Amino acid sequence: MEKYIINLVEDEKNLAQILKAYMVREGWDVHHFADGQEAYDAIGHASPHLWILDIMLPHMDGYQLLKAIKAKNDTPVIFISARDKDLDRVLGLELGSDDYLAKPFLPEELIIRVKRILSRAYTSPTKEDEQKRIELNGYFIDPTTRNIYDGNELLEMTTKELDVIILLTSNIGKAFSREEIIEYVWGTDYYGSERAVDDVVRRVRKKLPRLHVETLYGFGYRVLSS
Repeated sequence: MEKYIINLVEDEKNLAQILKAYMVREGWDVHHFADGQEAYDAIGHASPHLWILDIMLPHMDGYQLLKAIKAKNDTPVIFISARDKDLDRVLGLELGSDDYLAKPFLPEELIIRVKRILSRAYTSPTKEDEQKRIELNGYFIDPTTRNIYDGNELLEMTTKELDVIILLTSNIGKAFSREEIIEYVWGTDYYGSERAVDDVVRRVRKKLPRLHVETLYGFGYRVLSS
């Protein structure tokens, strides 16, 4: 079994020690950074399976770190924060974080979230999963490995772009409202603007120009087979 590497960025020493102890107990290799700049410097050198970011950090905040991480690759990110919970949740999710935990929280809750994300991002496909692969207009979409190919070229996609593409292409011709897409991609506790859906679809159209994503004005979107 692969040993997962997790980068924890948290400036509260006691909390960081507790969270690291719980994660090490799960068999994960945890690297702790207490400073935003220190974590930023590690982005180009470390290749973790997951980042856990506090928002309020010395020298560089979690938002800046998230942007830098996502600019390099699509490694999953969990945000943790004790600030304005709704605002941080909205901004974090819209910037591309995969989950959010508001302080205070139980370490066990973080472990549950981490296990869920690691399983989703890194579980190997089965034969049944391979049969679910989608070929559409020259694109090959694999919902299990979360990879999309244009011919032999692997396309770089964000987590949210992948989620929207997988939802729509797994249901060819079915119309989804913006509310349904938000619930599937961002979760039922998302409080941001529906414009987040439009922004993701805009980016998907730019990256996959042959994918026929139809706008249903005043409602939502669907993907057509041709």
